[in-house]
Amino acid sequence: MSFAAAVVAEASKPPVFGMEPWVLGVVVLCVFAALAFVTWTYRDVANRHSHKAEADAAQHAGAPGAYHHGAGHPSSQDH
Repeated sequence: MSFAAAVVAEASKPPVFGMEPWVLGVVVLCVFAALAFVTWTYRDVANRHSHKAEADAAQHAGAPGAYHHGAGHPSSQDH
């Protein structure tokens, strides 16, 4: 099949979901942008309420096997 015949065959297809392909692309881009905005709004949520978690974190810091991020990963000898 030649390139021209492929273009004609593609152009004669019915629209997807009852709309032109470029309209569908714009709709998909808008949905993606909305989902990206929702994801962006949840940035740094854990640090917004760290004052509420400090008491519990201090209480559990001495638990067996507990380590802090500044101390690195526990070695195999700690288990």
